Amino acid sequence: MNVKDMLRQASDAAKQLITLSDQTIIGILKETAQVLRTHTEEVLAANRQDLERMDPANPKYDRLKLTEERLQGIAADMENVSTLPSPLNKVLSETIRPNGMVIRKVTVPFGVIGVIYEARPNVTVDVASLCLKSGNAVMLRGGHAAERTNAATLGVIGEVLQAHGFDSALVQSVDDFGRDGATTMMQARGHIDLLVPRGGRGLIQAVVANSKVPVIETGAGNVHIYMDRAGDPAKAIPIIINAKTQRIGVCNAAEKLIVHAEAAERFLPLAAAALMEAGVELHADERAYAIIDAMPDHDPQLLKHATDEDWDTEYLALTMGVKIVDSLDEAIEHINRHSTGHTESIVSEDYAAIEEFTGRIDSAVVMVNASTRFTDGGVFGFGAELGISTQKMHARGPMGLVEMTTTKWIGYGQGQVRA
Repeated sequence: MNVKDMLRQASDAAKQLITLSDQTIIGILKETAQVLRTHTEEVLAANRQDLERMDPANPKYDRLKLTEERLQGIAADMENVSTLPSPLNKVLSETIRPNGMVIRKVTVPFGVIGVIYEARPNVTVDVASLCLKSGNAVMLRGGHAAERTNAATLGVIGEVLQAHGFDSALVQSVDDFGRDGATTMMQARGHIDLLVPRGGRGLIQAVVANSKVPVIETGAGNVHIYMDRAGDPAKAIPIIINAKTQRIGVCNAAEKLIVHAEAAERFLPLAAAALMEAGVELHADERAYAIIDAMPDHDPQLLKHATDEDWDTEYLALTMGVKIVDSLDEAIEHINRHSTGHTESIVSEDYAAIEEFTGRIDSAVVMVNASTRFTDGGVFGFGAELGISTQKMHARGPMGLVEMTTTKWIGYGQGQVRA
């Protein structure tokens, strides 16, 4: 069987899925989550094999790594998705025309959703659960790095689907076909209705540039935290440390710290000390460098001069760019110029500054006095997420069930004809 045959099977299976009740889907998802728990050792063993082939210093290593706790969380997310209201057949609008026709706009599945991702085994289960719940079949390309882990989890999902008499083609992977599989997915207009890339900037741009299938661009995260002149250091320090260091290899980790000049002298030494204690290397502009370099106890090995390239770099490492600005306007201008449109955060006690920042920042998510790590479908109450969209089409920010539907119009008449 080749990829084109698999795509035809997925299209046929998607038509079967439309006929299933939400209660049936809920039962399948809950059972899959439970079976996944009983296969914990099998999945972790496969994951260890994948990890052995990757350098622990690689930023993808942490994303690839599964633990029993993470696997339990993945199963719990699937259960959470199962309990969410179905996004299908919702009447978004209804009008009665002068001739008596009733016209409704309702939500429907896309059909087949393709996802190309790398070193993210949680995505396999998250996307499968979201697609099944929203009435979509899914075609996955999870990449070489996680192929054993993905095969193990897909085996569990397929086992449950077949046990209930459903086609395992509802959730398939083209990993066995390598890059050719991904290329075929990108060219599969008419078989795949929507394609979502998840990964680094290179992967995302390659899919956007080469795909003939409609693409939702998800986010590389050059994420900023702005410390306003009215910011509270007691709030700012824990926010920055959490956003930068809790998980460094994820797209909602903070990469840049922008500090108002009026707060710099009192705040930067505190922030730099906390970041250096956490092992973060600081790439500072000239003014920030001077302030940090004057600190008697700073670690000179963790202080570098920033270059122009730094402001556009997503480090995915214990590295952070630091810049001082003279005004809120300058902060907003800098962030909008260099951001990837993912998430930005402001730390401030000034309501006017907060309103200005949230109104003018052109990113999918803006946090106020909170860590950027909260940009996540699970945290937002979606159960799981398809990805975090940084484009401005029908979906922006964390994508859950609603974003995995499209719409159709239905006109109800009683024999009317157009004059």
